[in-house]
Amino acid sequence: MVTINDYTSNYENQWCPGCGNFGILPAMKMAFVAQKLAPHELLLVSGIGQAGKTPHFLECNFIHALHGRALAVASGAKLANHNLNVVVNSGDGDCYGEGGNHFIHAIRRNLDLTLLVHNNQIYGLTKGQASPTTDKDMTTSIQSHGVSNRPFRPLAVALSLGAGFVARGFAGQKEQLAELIQAAMNYRGFSLIDILQPCVTFNHLNTFAWYKQRVVDVATLNHDARDFQSAMQLAMEWGERIPTGILYQHEEDDFTALNPWLQQGPMLQREYNANAINDYIDDLYRI
Repeated sequence: MVTINDYTSNYENQWCPGCGNFGILPAMKMAFVAQKLAPHELLLVSGIGQAGKTPHFLECNFIHALHGRALAVASGAKLANHNLNVVVNSGDGDCYGEGGNHFIHAIRRNLDLTLLVHNNQIYGLTKGQASPTTDKDMTTSIQSHGVSNRPFRPLAVALSLGAGFVARGFAGQKEQLAELIQAAMNYRGFSLIDILQPCVTFNHLNTFAWYKQRVVDVATLNHDARDFQSAMQLAMEWGERIPTGILYQHEEDDFTALNPWLQQGPMLQREYNANAINDYIDDLYRI
């Protein structure tokens, strides 16, 4: 029987006291245990940043990738073994900034990956400069006169690119977040959960109290998650009301189902034939 203790790491936690990541970590454990997943059946891939440290505090397989490259590494792992449960932990700067190109094309590729973006709307590891999701006009340690750029809208972008599972969670609502993570992992294809994660050190605008006054579960709005237009409208909402929950869910074939060579079984189980590979390379040079 899998328990929370099976996922509990002995590494010393380095997050600031009160960090929103402390709400995300137990929600992840709750979701994994609810699915009866043993630690060896799970692979976490992360980038750089406070969100990137998350796998250090969980007892399971993990890869700590380069800044913005978590999705690229996770894609390679999933292609090698599509039977593996792969979850990606990234931050708003890591994923939507440095990794924006990988974010876009991972959605288009539709591999069966679950992406958890810890969105604190700031660069928390590098002393508080604006990230792609920082609100316009907000002052930061670098943008002392206020941010002039319009914020990146990750949920709307994901929807416009054809993502089949798009959701938003809040670090202050662990039970709802755990249910969202379960649903995302059970979805066959690319799934995104953008998680509102207050940064108590560098973002004094988007606080726990600020979010609690604004977040509303789409389940209370009579929203149909199969309705694309309604999902897009909710994805663009920000300010006085911020919708959380599953905004959109649409079933379609994932990358593995569309590729006969993957249907033959995981690539890591194939016989390695060095001579055949060398012959193929030689043929390429003769072209």
